[in-house]
Amino acid sequence: MKKKLVFALIMGVVTTGIISFSLISINIGFVSKFMAIWLKSWLMAYVIVIPAILVIAPKVERFVEYLLKEKAEGNKNKIQ
Repeated sequence: MKKKLVFALIMGVVTTGIISFSLISINIGFVSKFMAIWLKSWLMAYVIVIPAILVIAPKVERFVEYLLKEKAEGNKNKIQ
């Protein structure tokens, strides 16, 4: 569980930083209060995304395992 929490915290910082920076620069440009707006948006996004990553990631992992298992079984049937 510790590994998943650390992953979520780091991934959250990176993804929310990139997305918030990109969208704010596109939508309002580099105005005088850009840094303050960006940091506020980044913090808000980070607070929202961490619980989302912790809740959604296990479901996505199971879905990916299901997809890859099904694909592997399909390939196995083709070989035989």
